[in-house]
Amino acid sequence: MADIATDVLIIGTGPAGSTSAALLSTYGIDVMVINRYRWLANTPRAHITNQRTMEVLRDLGREVENEAYMFAMEQDLMGENVFCTSLSGEEIGRMKSWGKHPLSRAEHQMSSPSLMNDLPQTMMEPLLFKTACSRGAQARMSTEYLSHVQDKDGVTTTCLDRLTGQQLTVRSKYLIGADGGNSKVAEHAGLKFEGKMGVGGSMNILFKADLSRHVAHRPSVLYWVVQPGADVGGIGMGLVRAVRPWNEWLIVWGYDINQPAPKVDGTFATKVVRDLVGDPDLEVEIQSVTTWTVNNMYATTTQNGRVFCMGDAIHRHPPSNGLGSNTSIQDAFNLAWKLAFVLKGTAGPELLDSYQQERAPVARQIVTRANKSIEEFGPIFKALGLLDSIDPVKMQQNMDARCNDTTAAEEQRRRIRDSIAAKVYEFDAHGVEMNQRYASGAIVTNGQEEPAFERDAELHHQQTSWPGARVPHAWVFGPHGEKVSILDLTGKGRMTVLTGIGGQGWADAARKVGKELNLDIHVVTIGPRQHWQDFTGDWARLREVRDSGALLVRPDHHVCWRSQTIAAEPEVELRRALKSILAL
Repeated sequence: MADIATDVLIIGTGPAGSTSAALLSTYGIDVMVINRYRWLANTPRAHITNQRTMEVLRDLGREVENEAYMFAMEQDLMGENVFCTSLSGEEIGRMKSWGKHPLSRAEHQMSSPSLMNDLPQTMMEPLLFKTACSRGAQARMSTEYLSHVQDKDGVTTTCLDRLTGQQLTVRSKYLIGADGGNSKVAEHAGLKFEGKMGVGGSMNILFKADLSRHVAHRPSVLYWVVQPGADVGGIGMGLVRAVRPWNEWLIVWGYDINQPAPKVDGTFATKVVRDLVGDPDLEVEIQSVTTWTVNNMYATTTQNGRVFCMGDAIHRHPPSNGLGSNTSIQDAFNLAWKLAFVLKGTAGPELLDSYQQERAPVARQIVTRANKSIEEFGPIFKALGLLDSIDPVKMQQNMDARCNDTTAAEEQRRRIRDSIAAKVYEFDAHGVEMNQRYASGAIVTNGQEEPAFERDAELHHQQTSWPGARVPHAWVFGPHGEKVSILDLTGKGRMTVLTGIGGQGWADAARKVGKELNLDIHVVTIGPRQHWQDFTGDWARLREVRDSGALLVRPDHHVCWRSQTIAAEPEVELRRALKSILAL
């Protein structure tokens, strides 16, 4: 007999685990989440927060989204990535990042109702955890996962109460492993991985210092410092990252992964800070020093029976592109509604198979992209002449040569500009963040061909209502002039049918089939003299179906079926689609 029973047990309270708990409790599911530590994240590891993640928070409630904005560095302060010899030294170049370029900003604004921002993990986690607990999730801190055994009816998990030293068992219908890059749940579940752990070594130095005189005139969250011969980053590059403007900072620098991780005391850490800032007398308060490894590994299987893994447990990669916590939160958004539907009996268990079908390709994509972004620093080093010698004096001379009045120097300046501009694939990859299109048993395309990307799919988000894609964002207007996004009219743990004038048959079918299948299907009709009106015509241009057509949108905002126009038997068509999607 287990000590505790719950519908879903979640191991880990990071972005993936806390989001899962928040969503499941919002959906009315009995959920328990445990953490082996006494509290949440103690360092601001993840921080870049993209629009798709903010849409998940928005779906949890505008109060959740607004609280995130309240604590975040807003988009303009995320600024332009700066490459320099030190924060007080010579600037080599910069690039407009994270939607700062006017053309990129326009794409961001047209793609989503939510805003990109910089929200450190030390602030994101408490927000998500609080949301979960306030909505009914049970939480236990200082409780460590030890093992699990599953059978046809559920999972029995053995945990250790680290305060008492006593073991306890939890019986759940499903288990979620959101326990990080060294996931024991993934290991015990026998998930399969490709890639390699520990391909590089890095150190974080968290410190406080007032650096406003060096950065306030060029706000950014990332300052890349190149110092040939410096004992940082191997080639002499270190990263100075703004945690809070402009007095809380994090320095990242590398070490040889083939050697033991360095032991750094306060004196050495202070010297690193002063060297990269370029101020030998800077007053520095060292907060902590931690080491970590650069990984290049992703899961090809994300679930085993009733056990699912998400977050860093299934995609293990460097922080390049800022994809880690974002993808973790989106893993949770994908799985939570499916678990809720199955537990409530409105979907068959086979629906859960679509989690792996949909999220494993995303894990591979982002791990590959993040590691490729590290490689893309190479052309910058080459253009600066840092790869031509290991002598610091010669390396510095090569860098200085760019200032000469020669044809060779002019060519070097061009290569430096081009190589920095090419880092857009790391620092403004809007398509990587927003273009996920799913192919699974939970999507019905009816043979409709996937639209090709008209522009670079890594850099540019392309909206489409093709089944598998996230529903397009457009603003529509209510009877009192209120403006809402199409995404606001979908989600919230329920299926949604979007239609227009001539689509009354779809609305009637949704109500009838919803009652038959015990499904809450939200019906939204958009058009003149309807409750929601498309005054700008943006929705009509984006929806890719006629007024009498329909889009069926899942609780995670992804279109799962559509019809170009009214069917001869809309009830039959809608029932067929829903039964296929929900494995009924």
